[in-house]
Amino acid sequence: MPDPNKPEELDPKTFGGKAMTYYGRWTYKYEMAAQKGAAGALIVHETGPAGYGFNVVQGKTGEQFDLVTPDKNMGRAAVEGWITLDQATRLLQLAGQDFDELKKQAATREFKPVPLGVTASMTIKNKLRTIDSRNVIARLDGADPKLKSEYVIYTAHWDHFGKSAEGIFHGAQDDALGCAALIEIARAFTRVTPPASRSILFLAVTAEEQGLLGSEYYSVSPIYPLSKTVANINMDDWNVHGRTKDLTLIGYGASDLDDYAAAAAAEQGRVVHGDAEPEKGFYYRSDHFNFAKQGVPALDPDAGTDYIGQPPDFAKRVRDEWNAERYHTPKDVVLPTWNMEGTREDLKVLFAVGYRVAQADKMPEWKPGSEFRATREKSLGAR
Repeated sequence: MPDPNKPEELDPKTFGGKAMTYYGRWTYKYEMAAQKGAAGALIVHETGPAGYGFNVVQGKTGEQFDLVTPDKNMGRAAVEGWITLDQATRLLQLAGQDFDELKKQAATREFKPVPLGVTASMTIKNKLRTIDSRNVIARLDGADPKLKSEYVIYTAHWDHFGKSAEGIFHGAQDDALGCAALIEIARAFTRVTPPASRSILFLAVTAEEQGLLGSEYYSVSPIYPLSKTVANINMDDWNVHGRTKDLTLIGYGASDLDDYAAAAAAEQGRVVHGDAEPEKGFYYRSDHFNFAKQGVPALDPDAGTDYIGQPPDFAKRVRDEWNAERYHTPKDVVLPTWNMEGTREDLKVLFAVGYRVAQADKMPEWKPGSEFRATREKSLGAR
């Protein structure tokens, strides 16, 4: 029997091997709990698979937001929450169960829900209010009359968590840099010769930190048809530590966009590769995912890992420092140590991808076997 503590041993035909699928994401677990009529859902947090500590979960204890939907309670279970691994282990011990054994069973198709015989009483008092926020969008019309009704869309999120007792969440790296990149890429498109044949959209979305809400809203009520949106290029989180010999593509191998990125990076003497931690499900954790869910090929770039002039462990050290000290905290500010040379090279790749897609004879496609391919084919068929 595969050991779920060693994700690489999971059956790739059943669970996607080491890589997390959308069905392993906490958002999907809440969706299914509500769909099945659960009174509540508690998710066991494990720092390793999540890629962040429980302090990040605890940081989201203030006012939370969701999209207004016609269904009661916004389609959610009455109680949604998280529990640490230690507390979950103790709870299962009270019920005469073993967490590790149940987790091992859950890695098989034969797993069935296990009643614990434990009860809990919860009282939650909510104060509800309705607010408006804004996505900000700009359009640069394509130069080809036959193609200008098709769109390449760049996204970045402009929001963060506001204020807390610890201070202001500036969100410099996540994702003020993305918004700056959005503006600079837009500036580049106004100057490129020949101009883009397809139209280019520049979308700064709101409420990403609240669950990708701004991009979700656009994806279900788009200004321009998603069947004519040929690609999404998302810009969230950045390399601020210098040039790299490589570029990471989250979800590498999913669509033709990866091939465009590989070609552009090669012109800089660089290579592209997939995420070293696919089990953490990063592809499902930023705004491009809402476009992918609707079938639009979506590119999610990340920093490279082979830094020029740095020791082999440099990338891991700066990422660990980011996750432990600054991610989703008021410490995410502009630092004097930032080196933007790598950012500039990465942006040139992303610009080249969007421009070449805009000039291409055919629209990019999802690769065979992609979980989003069928949705795209249905969308294009309807068009």
